[in-house]
Amino acid sequence: MASIELKNVVKSFGSFFGVQDVSLDIADEEFLVLLGPSGCGKTTTMRMIAGLEQPTGGEIRIGGNVMNEVDARDRDVAMVFQGYALYPNMSIYENIRFPLRMRRIPRDKHDSLVRRAADMVELGPFLERKPGALSGGQRQRAALARAIVRQPQVFLMDEPLSNLDAKLRASMRVQIKHMQRDLKVTTVYVTHDQIEAMTLADRIVIMNKGIIQQIGTPDEIYSNPANTFVAGFIGSPPMNLVSGSAQGGIFSASGVKVACPATLSGQVTLGFRPEDCLIGGENLQGTVYGIEPTGDITYLSVRTPERTFEIKAGRDFRAKIDSTVSIGFDPSRLYYFDADGNRIGVQ
Repeated sequence: MASIELKNVVKSFGSFFGVQDVSLDIADEEFLVLLGPSGCGKTTTMRMIAGLEQPTGGEIRIGGNVMNEVDARDRDVAMVFQGYALYPNMSIYENIRFPLRMRRIPRDKHDSLVRRAADMVELGPFLERKPGALSGGQRQRAALARAIVRQPQVFLMDEPLSNLDAKLRASMRVQIKHMQRDLKVTTVYVTHDQIEAMTLADRIVIMNKGIIQQIGTPDEIYSNPANTFVAGFIGSPPMNLVSGSAQGGIFSASGVKVACPATLSGQVTLGFRPEDCLIGGENLQGTVYGIEPTGDITYLSVRTPERTFEIKAGRDFRAKIDSTVSIGFDPSRLYYFDADGNRIGVQ
């Protein structure tokens, strides 16, 4: 197994920078998730680790060894892609076995390695089937088994669950995390889905426009966002952000008024999460724009003249559309950001 180090890594395509000055230390056996919107540089970063893209600048190390000039096939990494990339004419057994043949592993070891990998992803009874006879979730598990059988020092996964439906994604998340803990293999996982990132990662790296916005554990990222981009990207629904002004210990915006630290003044952005609100209060007044009971919780959309806020209410809360509603905030769970979108360090 191995650690991964990226030092001031840059990737440019002409005058466009896909990745800008990325530095990362990924510990041995760590599960690290690269998270961000499409085009943020996360897949490009992973492809440079794999050796499928050459960095324009900077240094990449795996296990302490510089990899910049090392071919992808010699880096001892295994990749799982968004597409299953299974050979349709081969059985699942032969698909899983294929990397062993390519790496010239002694044939007498193939059967035990294939069956061990298949059992880890619960595919033992399906080894003689062709990929076309399996469900999407089973085919993705076959792709995982093919990566496992190589026993690499690093796993690289590029949005492997994006083609699955919601129920399958949930079960596969559990399986991937369990597998990674059993194998103790350093894993870099790319996704745009913040639920995947929060549930899988030891640490999350949030990227935007090729630049790292914040690195931290899921709890750190959620509870202490570094800027408005992170705050608005993490959470389901994400944090509510409203621009207003602070003066004399009061923050005010259209439909919003709340006590704030007296040290704040001028233009400020207030942030509050949907779950840190209470129906009945004096901080937000608006009209009910939408209401979505889901069984365990009720999602409430509250509209002011300027914008719409997302609130999480109790499971039994009901209200008529266009009725007036008042919302209170948890004062210990408010966030403030400056004009550049950076978090203001106030209590």
